[in-house]
Amino acid sequence: MSVFRTKSVEQSIADTDDPDSRLRKDLRAVDLVVFGVGVIIGAGIFVLTGTVAATNSGPALALSFLIAALACGLAGLCYAEFASTVPVAGSAYTFSYATMGELVAWIIGWDLVLEFTIGSAALSVSFSGYLQELLAGTPLEVPASLASAEGGWVNLPAVIVALLVMGLLVRGTKFSSRVNQVVVAIKLLVVATVIVVGIAYVDPSNWVPFIPESEPVPDSGGGFLELPLITSLLGIEPAVFGVAGVISGAAIVFFAFIGFDIVATTAEEAENPQRDVPIGILGSLAIVTVLYAAVSLIVTGIQPFDEIDPEDAAPLATAFSAAGVGWMGDLISVGACIGLIVVAMILMLGQSRVAFAMARDGLLPRSLARVHPTYGTPHRITLITGTVIAIIAGFVDLATLANLVNIGTLFAFVLVSIGVVVLRRTRPDLPRSFRTPLAPVVAVLATLLCGYLMLNLTGETWLRFLAWMAIGVVVYFVYGMRHSRLAQRSAAESSESTTP
Repeated sequence: MSVFRTKSVEQSIADTDDPDSRLRKDLRAVDLVVFGVGVIIGAGIFVLTGTVAATNSGPALALSFLIAALACGLAGLCYAEFASTVPVAGSAYTFSYATMGELVAWIIGWDLVLEFTIGSAALSVSFSGYLQELLAGTPLEVPASLASAEGGWVNLPAVIVALLVMGLLVRGTKFSSRVNQVVVAIKLLVVATVIVVGIAYVDPSNWVPFIPESEPVPDSGGGFLELPLITSLLGIEPAVFGVAGVISGAAIVFFAFIGFDIVATTAEEAENPQRDVPIGILGSLAIVTVLYAAVSLIVTGIQPFDEIDPEDAAPLATAFSAAGVGWMGDLISVGACIGLIVVAMILMLGQSRVAFAMARDGLLPRSLARVHPTYGTPHRITLITGTVIAIIAGFVDLATLANLVNIGTLFAFVLVSIGVVVLRRTRPDLPRSFRTPLAPVVAVLATLLCGYLMLNLTGETWLRFLAWMAIGVVVYFVYGMRHSRLAQRSAAESSESTTP
């Protein structure tokens, strides 16, 4: 009953042929790239740009995006090797099971539940914010009591969109992919329009100084809970802007890149995972990094960073409206509403696939791993996931959700980066269609950079994260360890070997 027992790569792949839990292989390289771009371009570019520019990075917001992209790129190389070597649903959970053992796999799976579930809820809340911006002053305006978890009864638009995407995912992955392709095309058109039109309204003087001088945090009486953890640990005087502000900003806008690892969770549904998954991961990251840097320069070039309202739920739209281009504000709001629906959908897809893999291994009830007889999707876990996300989106604010997603994602990246080196040493015989270049160096850099970004998140975020992980450990020892299929197989083999 060792908690460090590992599940072989061969066994993980063999389990994908179980008739009751076999997923359809419907996705090609272009589907995976579009999935990646579709999920990455979301709240980060449409919502967090204004908040981070106003409170952390100033015009150097573009540098914050590039630092976050570097961390994701290093981790992405490790993900690409893992996903092409172990093309099984579950992403970092499955990879950890093959390298570091069952307990670590459970911990990372529980962590991914946090990342994807809370992430999907956060995007549903972001959708609601842009929808309300678009409908304000019209007969369809959402009543205040139904528009927010803060000051109202419930965030009804967020609940509705969560239930809507749940229905799309039950209908089928390929169907969801087709919807995603249409929506990604609309999003890319909106982003391209922002860049092309915005260039004409940029005032280069708004970028001076590019990195604003460091300033003390105003009214920093929140102490440990509200300050970055590294500030509390090292006794650093809390400050905003400057180089430290750029790095803190990177830890926040990291939320803008979550989702590329969704591509790894769909490896089992790819037609040629050894080739298509690395293309999907690295291709989507490259595309969105260029777009994020360009848009961040546009938004800080149109409007001085110290005039941006950090509480604004639609900063891109507001910046163009302030410049007298009202139609652009409406276009951005429409694009954001449509785009954020798909981001919420793909994050929910990731959560359902991770939970599906855990259920197939017996760490969650195995009944959850059954697939729909017609659509070939894990409909039971998708229905449960969608309902939980709808409840969270209806009653929790965006800021709390975003920080929890960031720390969960960074922790997953750290374990995957370590795991790729471990698997190189323990199973050098495995065929690898994609190999991480300079794997030990890349893995160490990814681990250090992701770990440093984690330290730049607040003490309150760390406490919530540790509480969630503690609950997960209890669930594992109470249920998962006893019902693990790997444990049952080991017990059966042991019994057979001792039978005369």
